[in-house]
Amino acid sequence: MSEEIRIWEIKPDDRLQEIQRSRLNLEARIEEWIEQDISILSEDLLIIGRQVRTSYGLFIDLLCLASNGDLVIVELKRDQTPREVTAQVLDYASWVKNLSLEQITEIANCYLQSRYSKNLEEAFEQKFGVELPEVLNDQHRMLIVASNVDNSTERIINYLSDTYGVNINVAKFQYFKNQDGQELIARTFLLELNRAEQSVQEKAPSKRKPNLTYEELQELANHNGVGSLYKEAFEVLFSTYFTRAEPTRSSIAFKKGSKVVLSLLPMNSNAEVGLKFQIYGTRFCECFGISLDQLHSLIPQNIDKWEYYKDAPPEWSGYEGFFVNQEALERFFSFKDTQLTDDT
Repeated sequence: MSEEIRIWEIKPDDRLQEIQRSRLNLEARIEEWIEQDISILSEDLLIIGRQVRTSYGLFIDLLCLASNGDLVIVELKRDQTPREVTAQVLDYASWVKNLSLEQITEIANCYLQSRYSKNLEEAFEQKFGVELPEVLNDQHRMLIVASNVDNSTERIINYLSDTYGVNINVAKFQYFKNQDGQELIARTFLLELNRAEQSVQEKAPSKRKPNLTYEELQELANHNGVGSLYKEAFEVLFSTYFTRAEPTRSSIAFKKGSKVVLSLLPMNSNAEVGLKFQIYGTRFCECFGISLDQLHSLIPQNIDKWEYYKDAPPEWSGYEGFFVNQEALERFFSFKDTQLTDDT
């Protein structure tokens, strides 16, 4: 059942005076409020698009990104019935679930650059203090914003969440105005957040696989015939150049601060071609005070240009290739005496 919110103002004589709920076309203003301060919904969201056009000509009110890389659809009820907006947000989710990294980046950059003069990577790191995740849109969520929902809609939302683990919820806003004209809004969620998250984890199978361990990556390298190359590369990089090495689902990522500079990918390696690597060229050169020409002289010559996503800027681009043998590794490590910048 709908939760009733009542608010009292404490008067100077310690007397309580109830502030009456007022009627207002709340949905006409709430989208602006949310865009100005998304924390009224959640601290864990970054808005990456407003009125995002889907492939079938309809528009998502707000598209957000969570700190773990999940997409979040925010849809306002406006003049739709609660049932209509529920069906609408499910329809949007059927489109969002297939968005690629390149499509998400294009949507985000269009919005973020026009509003804040930042690209997705810059805005994400500023918001969450960490680098953009390796995988985006592994899962998605739906959040309906309304001033009220009927009992039938509540039953539908509960059914989808409890029975099938659909990540859908309703943020309900109520508007109040006191005798002095001061405006207030209150927010509640239809589903208690911990309960909703637990239901999703229990009922909906996650596509997000856990990161491999250090031991699993070494075993993978051994299995693919590059065990000794991987072991030496890891030990030298970690002991000499980097203080942070984080396993992912397919690689070991060496970081300076929050930024990945170099990755080794034993999963994509084999004895014939060697140990695969990916280097963010600009970041690597800045970290170690060398030029791109110097970097080219250190890494194997049979390299390809590599981008984190299509048309990525220089900081998110670089090179990939293979250390085919011990000699290739030794040549790469020939700048051991290079002065490193602080790992901050």
